[in-house]
Amino acid sequence: MPVRPHAAAPRGHAPRRPTPPVGVAVLLPLVAGALAGASVARAQAPVGALDAELGRRVEGVMPKVVAWRRDIHQHPELSNRETRTAALVAAHLRRLGLEVRTGVARTGVVALLKGGKPGPVVALRADMDALPVTEQVDLPFASKVRTTYNGQEVGVMHACGHDLHVAMLMGAAEVLAGMRAELPGTVKFIFQPAEEGPPAGETGGAIQMIREGVLENPKVDAIFGIHVGVTAAEAGHVSYKPLGFMAAADFYTVTVRGRQVHGATPWAGVDPIVVGAQIVTGLQTIVSRQLDLTNAPAVVTVGAFNGGVRNNIIPDSVVMMGTIRTFDPAMRKDVAMRIRRTAEQIAASAGATATVDIQERTPVTANSPALTERMAASLRRAVGEANVSVARPVTGAEDFGYFAEQVPGLFVFLGVRPKGSPESAFVSNHSPKFFADEAAMPNGVRTLVTLATDFLAGVGAGGAGTAAGSR
Repeated sequence: MPVRPHAAAPRGHAPRRPTPPVGVAVLLPLVAGALAGASVARAQAPVGALDAELGRRVEGVMPKVVAWRRDIHQHPELSNRETRTAALVAAHLRRLGLEVRTGVARTGVVALLKGGKPGPVVALRADMDALPVTEQVDLPFASKVRTTYNGQEVGVMHACGHDLHVAMLMGAAEVLAGMRAELPGTVKFIFQPAEEGPPAGETGGAIQMIREGVLENPKVDAIFGIHVGVTAAEAGHVSYKPLGFMAAADFYTVTVRGRQVHGATPWAGVDPIVVGAQIVTGLQTIVSRQLDLTNAPAVVTVGAFNGGVRNNIIPDSVVMMGTIRTFDPAMRKDVAMRIRRTAEQIAASAGATATVDIQERTPVTANSPALTERMAASLRRAVGEANVSVARPVTGAEDFGYFAEQVPGLFVFLGVRPKGSPESAFVSNHSPKFFADEAAMPNGVRTLVTLATDFLAGVGAGGAGTAAGSR
C-alpha cells in the first residue's frame, strides 16, 4: 500500500515519526528515509503515459518539498519581511537554471521557465508570509520565532499554511524544469510577499507585484494558485468554484464624537458610548433587514469598540472598527453607503457626530468561468475524481483576487485535515493550533504541475479559442 508523508503529529493526533528541528541539509536524508517508496495514488483517475511520468517526477521531489516546508515553518517571517524565505526560494530556482528576479514588491521572487516549444504563458503563485501568532502545535519543527508587532512582543507562525504553498510551488518548479524541453510555452513562478497585508505605512502584496509588472514581460495568459485549509476537507482533497470563491474584504472605522461630562449628569452632555452602541445594533440590520441575500451573501462585523478611561466620566468620543465581506461589486458599494448612512444618522439623532472611514482592501477572488470549466477535468485527473468537489463560497479573503482581476485565474483549496479524523477536529487557519497534514502536499504539487502543463498544451481549450479563454 502506498505510504503518504506526514508531518509529526501534535499531541492529540496519532503519533508520527518525529523529526528534529534542523535545517534542510540535515532534514533531507531523514525525510528521504521516511518517504522511501512513497506514492500517493490518484484514486479512480485514468493514468496515461504523461500522467504516470508526472506522478513519478512528483514522487521523486516530495522529500525535498517536505524538508522545505518544515524549514520554512520553523523560520516564519511576517509580511514584507520574508527575506530568509525569499533567499531559500531564489537559490533553489537559480539551481534549476531559471531566470530569477528578486526584490519584487520588496521581498517577492519571480522566475521564468522557458519551454522548448512556443506557446502561451502560465503563472503559478504562492504566498510567503506568516502571522503574528504564537504557535501552540507540538511539532519538532514548531516555530519559536518572536518579534515586535504593533508595539507588542508576539510569536510568529505559519498559521495560514503559506509554508506549504511555498514548498509545493518550489517542488512544482523542479518537476516542470525537468521537462522544459517538452513544454510548449513559458511558466512564470510568483512567490508573493505580504498576502496577509503589509505593515502600516507600507505597500505590498499582490497589488504591488502587479504595479511592478509581474504579469507582463512576458504577458501572463492565465494564473493558478492553491490555498491549504480554509475548509475542513481531508488531506489531498481539492475544491473549487467558478466566479466568486472568496469574499472581498474591506475595513471600516467609525468615530463617534459627543460631549464629555460627569457620569452623574449625562443629560448635560452627549454620550458617545450609548450612541456607539446604537450604531452597533443599527449596523447589524444592514445584512439582516436591508440586503437581498438571495443575490449574494454579506457580512458586517464590529471587531473593536474603544472609548472612555474612567467609570464616572462620559468620554468625548469612541472609536469602533470592523470588517465588511461581500461577493458582489454592486453590493460592496451599497453596504459601504449603508454603513455611512446608519452611523451618521443615528449619531445626528442624538446630537452627536459620526465620521466613517472605509478602506477597500482585497477584491473578490473570482475564478474565471471559462478557465474553471476548461481546467476542471485537469483537476480530476491530477488527484482523482473522488478527491475533487465544487465548494461553497467562503467569507475569508485572499489577495489572489487582484491577479484574477487582470488575467483569467483559477484558485483552489487543498484539504489538510488528517484522514480519518473527525471534521470537528479541524482547526481553521489563523489559529495558534492550525495543523496541516503533509499527506496533502503531493496532491498540491501534482495539481500545480497538471494545471500548468495542461494549460500550455491547450487541453480543454476547444480548438481555435484563445489560450486563456474569456473572463
